[in-house]
Amino acid sequence: MSRRQALSADWHPAYVVWELTLACDQPCTHCGSRAGTVREGELSTEKALSVVEELRELGAREVVLIGGEAYLHPGFLEVVAALERAGIRPVLTTGGRGVDRKLAFAMAGAGLFQASVSIDGLEATHDLMRASRGSFASATAAMGFLREAGVRVSANTNVNRLNLGDLEGLYEHLRAQGVTAWQVQITAPLGRAADRPAMLLQPWDLLELVPRLLELKRRAWAEAKLAIMPGNNLGYFHPEEPHLRSLAGAPADDAWGGCHAGRFVMGIEAHGAVKGCPSLQPSYVGGSLKESSLRSLWETSERIGFTRARTVESLWGFCRTCPFAERCLAGCTFTAHAVLGRPGNNPYCYFRAKSLEKRGVRERLVLREAAPGTPFDHGRFDLVEEPFDAPDVRAPTPRELVKRRAPEV
Repeated sequence: MSRRQALSADWHPAYVVWELTLACDQPCTHCGSRAGTVREGELSTEKALSVVEELRELGAREVVLIGGEAYLHPGFLEVVAALERAGIRPVLTTGGRGVDRKLAFAMAGAGLFQASVSIDGLEATHDLMRASRGSFASATAAMGFLREAGVRVSANTNVNRLNLGDLEGLYEHLRAQGVTAWQVQITAPLGRAADRPAMLLQPWDLLELVPRLLELKRRAWAEAKLAIMPGNNLGYFHPEEPHLRSLAGAPADDAWGGCHAGRFVMGIEAHGAVKGCPSLQPSYVGGSLKESSLRSLWETSERIGFTRARTVESLWGFCRTCPFAERCLAGCTFTAHAVLGRPGNNPYCYFRAKSLEKRGVRERLVLREAAPGTPFDHGRFDLVEEPFDAPDVRAPTPRELVKRRAPEV
């Protein structure tokens, strides 16, 4: 029996990311959901509380509340309290713009276990990326209020060409805020980020990012017991992979184990749509909580459970021939799909970039088709192979990186 078959009986939504509302108080330039105003038909507080009970019955262990900004939902604190009573760990991911001392203590009183504050660079970079003057200051203040209230505080960062140079300075800032965990992932071309292709990392940028991140990871643990962890779309099967994914940066039997969407991960959108992962495109929606039970959707929807049947035969391009194909299965689904229009071939892979470098080539992503302008949408890129030492395009200025691409492209 394969490892995958042995796990199949245990598939359940242990980790759930729940978008409570699409309302938001910041117009971030990289937002995958294009958050700002509420979705039509968002779930009422009463319905949301019934979903908490369904999550308990399915064995959910942790629910991450997101938005938009989850705290803008009128029933936010009630949902936090209901999750805590159900024995499910309630966590918040937030930009922190509206988190003052009063709200932080209210969250703690409701039972919020942890808050991950999104920090996307040092002050100038962060404010530009969030398109909100003062955003860095408010996010930093939110960390202090949450820590004062007794909520565990972590941070998360989307890495791209705008903030790539800020990582070491950002570590120093986060360390000073008493953060104990920092998740770093790659900005994928979803939503508003799809409108700004110059902002995105090119695949060969991983050759700079990963070694720097590994050095920071070892340093952060040694200096502050701060765990720097890669997001699901960063890394993959280079010799340092066990260091990258282990807690302390020491060698361990840790490596990417394939996309968990629809196996141990589930996403719920504000109006009741259910997906195997919150960042997946709308074509992966398996149904609505307004029409079906959560258990029915989880157990019967092929769109939600698509990774349960994924094999090497589902792969294509470089990933189909990769020596790690059977275990990796092309990395993060939503990232691969957002770049090339379908899963199964993921150019954002450190092993892939290193392998191509040995051949003297690299891959460049070139936008071919712009995104239509809807939540979690994506454009379409061509993957162009070129000499490794080919000149890069002129380095854009920071404001050019976040400038929206002309609609006619």
